[in-house]
Amino acid sequence: MAQTLVAIATYNEIENLPTLVEAVLARVPQAEVLIVDDNSPDGTGAWAAQRAKADPRVRLLSRQGKLGLGSATLAAMRVAIDEGYDVVATLDADWSHPPDRLPKLLELIDAGADVAIGSRYVAGGAIVDWPLQRRLASRFVNTAARWLLWLPTQDCSGAFRAYRVDALRRLDFTQLRCTGYAYLEEILWRLKQSGARFAEAPITFTERRAGASKINRSEVYAAARLLVRLGAIEWFGSRRS
Repeated sequence: MAQTLVAIATYNEIENLPTLVEAVLARVPQAEVLIVDDNSPDGTGAWAAQRAKADPRVRLLSRQGKLGLGSATLAAMRVAIDEGYDVVATLDADWSHPPDRLPKLLELIDAGADVAIGSRYVAGGAIVDWPLQRRLASRFVNTAARWLLWLPTQDCSGAFRAYRVDALRRLDFTQLRCTGYAYLEEILWRLKQSGARFAEAPITFTERRAGASKINRSEVYAAARLLVRLGAIEWFGSRRS
């Protein structure tokens, strides 16, 4: 049986994390959960530390500041690589991603995919409780990413994924340019360059249950700039990517 690490990046998610961890362990009891907490002032890290003491399937990686979703996910990937896991899965801490779809993503990895994406934009996928403006913005980002980077996936900006760790080992992590949300598109592009195989499974994405969103305008602008830079490399080439 594949050794699976489920990574959850957190910053002020005390209202969501306890129930989410229980749901993940109920769906994939053979997996281990790694909580990567960016020094949450609301007690998220303290709760995770206590939960880790009570259950060997739960681990905590504490960081000293708010370093970003991409940085947290890459840290979890390094743990998976260094400690010999077979698969690392990621999902948001706010219940936007349904934990009951985790087994499907792992099934796709078992079937040969290097990356399995819980997709809002394949047949059967859906988004609940998003205003029209946010839906249009998400569609625009995904269309731009697919066109600029020639990505073969419908959902390029969703964080609900499972990765084959052997595929991650082929990446040069020092080349990754983004520590924020734009890592979502960048890592797909770099995996595509390395010959990775992709698969998608439909999910219903729902707005967070509690707490505030962490994305802001500066993250959006940084993501747009990175997409343009990587798109220039994809279309016109570069000695250094």
